[in-house]
Parts: sequence; structure tokens; C-alpha cells
Amino acid sequence: MIDPVVLLKEYHAALNGFDLDKVESLFADDAIYVSPGLNGEIKGRSAIMQAMRKYFAEYADQVSTDECIEQLDDLSVKSNWSLSATSRSTHARTTRHGEEIICLNIKGLIKRIEVKDHH
Repeated sequence: MIDPVVLLKEYHAALNGFDLDKVESLFADDAIYVSPGLNGEIKGRSAIMQAMRKYFAEYADQVSTDECIEQLDDLSVKSNWSLSATSRSTHARTTRHGEEIICLNIKGLIKRIEVKDHH
């Protein structure tokens, strides 16, 4: 059985390293991603990765940091995070803070991510 905390750290390291092939390998085919950063709910690994590629093309310098990680149960974990990034098109600097809950399926793949921004 995979450790959800280890998977979350692996996922975030891949995001910070812009290793989208690695990120893709961590998602189940039928995964759901809910985030204001990706404009709502996205269903399916392919659609999630398309949205992420578009996002990282716009925010190519994003840096994210986990401030607190808490395992919720055998298949889910929560992270409180912060990130900063610059828009390529507007050059505006963005800083976000929030909470992310990652739920795994029994194979240890991400089946759902829900991101909430703290305002």
C-alpha cells in the first residue's frame, strides 16, 4: 500500500520540477481535479493534463511550498500550501495560499484532488 504523504510529496516535487510526464503517471484514468487555478472541475487524466500544460505554459516559474501535511486516512492526505508565479502574458505576479486534499484509489493512484484557496 502506498503512503499518501509520500505520494503527495512526490506529486508536488514533480510539479515544482515541471515534470508533467511524472505528474501524469500519478493520476488514475478517471481522476477528478477541482481547483480555482484550473477554472473548476476537470474530469479524466487526459483533460487534467491538458489543463495543467496550459497552466504551466502561462505560469512557467511557479514555485509551491507545503506548509503543513496531514494524513487524513489510509488513502487521503491534506496539504496547506503557498505558491507564487508570474503570468507570461501579463507579467503580473500571483501569490496564492490554500488547502489541497488528495484522495487515492486502492492502486495508489490519484483519484481526486480538491484545491481551495484561502483568501
